[in-house]
Amino acid sequence: MTVSMMENLNEMGITSGMITSTVITIILCVIAILAGRNMQLKEPGRLQNMVEIGIGKLYGFFEGIMGKKLCRQYFPIVGTLFIYILFCNYSGLLPAAGELPGLKPPTASINCTAAMAIFVFFMTMFVGIRANRGPKYFKHLFKPFAFLFPLMVIEMVVRPLSLTMRLYGNVFGEETVTHQFFTMVPIGLPVVMQALSVLMGLVQALVFSLLTAIYFTEAGEVEGEELETL
Repeated sequence: MTVSMMENLNEMGITSGMITSTVITIILCVIAILAGRNMQLKEPGRLQNMVEIGIGKLYGFFEGIMGKKLCRQYFPIVGTLFIYILFCNYSGLLPAAGELPGLKPPTASINCTAAMAIFVFFMTMFVGIRANRGPKYFKHLFKPFAFLFPLMVIEMVVRPLSLTMRLYGNVFGEETVTHQFFTMVPIGLPVVMQALSVLMGLVQALVFSLLTAIYFTEAGEVEGEELETL
């Protein structure tokens, strides 16, 4: 993609992060289609085996946090967030990421992380309302004492802000530091930073999805009991 073309796209509000995000979404959809198209076969292909093992491990991890029923209901959301964020973070490891027009890790943009955090915020309320069969979910804002209501509201509103800034700050900071190291010491040190980026990309994806799972679990509690006990 040429610089002039990218400038024209920027004028229309289309950024490099949005383009990378779209490509990642297409790649994930293609992988899902290829891995799932022959699921009825007795001898699944290598790709299907790899995907099934990965998803199975991920499901088992979140099931231990959310419980069987909640995990069965909301794992597609939590699991998709983890995989999408992981791919977004790792897109920053590609050569010239952040420099080449149309190639930039989406999670290094506050717009991307804010959109996901806002989605989690409203989904958490949906889980709570669904679990409590109505607005009774919001009773927790008046517990343990009614005068703490303003603080409970602040705590609830701060959650998406925390999710946004934690992911954005870590990825953006990591990309900036790696770029500066590459400018000062182009041989050796950037390789070390890239290796650390692999670990940090995994950790940040796990933290975001893990907090999402915890929020869903808390919202799914009904009168002190988890939703799966109903």
